[in-house]
Amino acid sequence: MDNTLAYIDQASFLGLRALGRGPLIQFTWVYDRPVDIDGLRRFHRNLGHGLLGRRVEPSPLPFGRHRWVADTGPANLDVAADDRPRNDVWTWADERAGLPIDPEHGPQWHLGVQPLIGGGAAVSLVVSHTTGDGLAICGAVTDAATGVRRDLGYPLPSSRSRSQAMAEDAREAVRAIPDMGRAVAATVRVARSQRDELASSMSSARAQTITGEARTVVAPCVLALVGIDRWDARAKELGGNSNSLLAGFAARIGYLLGRTDDAGMVTLSYPVSERVEGDTRGNALTEARMKADPVRVTTDLTELRATMKREFAALREKPNELLEPLPLTPLTPRLLVRRLESMIVERGAPIGCSNLGDLDPAVNRPDGTDATFMAPRIVEPKITTTILDKSGGLLFLGSCRLGGLVSATVAAWRPGGTNTKEALRDVVSQALGDLGITGTVEPEPHSLRKA
Repeated sequence: MDNTLAYIDQASFLGLRALGRGPLIQFTWVYDRPVDIDGLRRFHRNLGHGLLGRRVEPSPLPFGRHRWVADTGPANLDVAADDRPRNDVWTWADERAGLPIDPEHGPQWHLGVQPLIGGGAAVSLVVSHTTGDGLAICGAVTDAATGVRRDLGYPLPSSRSRSQAMAEDAREAVRAIPDMGRAVAATVRVARSQRDELASSMSSARAQTITGEARTVVAPCVLALVGIDRWDARAKELGGNSNSLLAGFAARIGYLLGRTDDAGMVTLSYPVSERVEGDTRGNALTEARMKADPVRVTTDLTELRATMKREFAALREKPNELLEPLPLTPLTPRLLVRRLESMIVERGAPIGCSNLGDLDPAVNRPDGTDATFMAPRIVEPKITTTILDKSGGLLFLGSCRLGGLVSATVAAWRPGGTNTKEALRDVVSQALGDLGITGTVEPEPHSLRKA
């Protein structure tokens, strides 16, 4: 079993260490009845055997490849002592996202349950994005919910002596020299092809105006829930499919939040999974980008659907050139990562749009029975208002089809805007209406007023 981190996973870890923060993935299940605590405890124990049952052990060499070692995660399920109102679920989810997570020192994930007044309950699983991407976590959740435990053959922590680790990692670095040579050439190509965009990005970053005192925040996030049949019927009426309707929804939200370019178009950034059977990478992802007309999508999805089909096909034929420099990751100093973040703002204000698609029904059964719904999202709890403002803000959608519902979480930050859940809820509700989609958006307005 090769326990060496893939370059993309080491890059994720490098970013975490350089910036002092990193993205997390959170699955939140809501039950309209009490959960089976014994079932959740079994689920918790099972999660530690598989892709979540590991953490990062850094190489002793500054240019070495890091490795996965076995670690089953936290010893106990977190059960809240006091019941909370149903309208506190998303405040509680933000609190869970703010608890310590570390893919090296642990815990690399944690699971908690919050009983609700009236008999319901919420369950939250938070995982370091370095440990696994959305589909990796879905696979781990499916296994844990169905009682499957996988032995991936990872060694125990510190099973190599320092001298042994240095020797092995040095040999690994020598073998990687051809990869690094090709990565250097790729870096030069990318720098040349992206020269104008990079210069414009740096110029935009310098021009950003920061207002207000810097503070740590969780970007406002709301959840849209739509019946699958209703969603698919509307997609068909607009000449699209489920994926293009989600893209249209994201485009419309982007339009309402002012994330358009000079031509009135928005840029969609789609993570595309490359995960295959038996894949042990934490992040098996590439990316496709495409333009969308946020006005046209309200009446016609055919153009956007064709654009998405073309871009995804092109990505299969020619891999994303921006990933080719990844073999240089072990040689990248943390100072450079921090410097680049401060210099660059994403051109085109891209809208992240992660669609997990149709999931195994077991993903909705953490206690062994069906939850009312599950909401997936990416969250970065240690980010500051200054960083969000300097980077041009944020808009990210995470979606899945599960339990008869399309769930779409929407996280957003608008520099100089009203960055509250209530304001975002209004925008998301308007976008649904603009697209002729009937659904619900949480938190409900009355709970926001009470908060």
